[in-house]
Amino acid sequence: MPFVDIETLNEKEVIPGYRGRTIHTGTMTFMYWTVDEDAVMPEHSHLHEQVAHVLKGQFELTVNGEMTLLEPGTVAVIPPFAKHGGRALTACELLDVFTPEREDYKF
Repeated sequence: MPFVDIETLNEKEVIPGYRGRTIHTGTMTFMYWTVDEDAVMPEHSHLHEQVAHVLKGQFELTVNGEMTLLEPGTVAVIPPFAKHGGRALTACELLDVFTPEREDYKF
C-alpha cells in the first residue's frame, strides 16, 4: 500500500457532522475528516498521541482547557490522555494522525 487515493476510501460518519476516511499503517492511523460548519467534537481523551492539522476552514480546538483557532497550516500536538474537543467554525477538512493505530476507526 505505498500509494492511496483518499477519495477511494470508505467514508463513515463517526459522530454527527464528522465524516472520516482512514489509512492504517500498522503503527499509525491517518483520519481525513470532512466536517460540517458548527459540528462539535465533544471533549474526550484517549491513549493515542494525536496531531491535528486543518487543511481547509477554521476549527476552534481546546486542549486541557486552552483554546486556539486552527486554520490551514496550523498544527496541534495533543499528548496521550489530554482532554480535548472542538467546533468547526466553518466547513472544514482536517487530518488527524494518531499513534498507536485507532482500532475503533477500522471500518
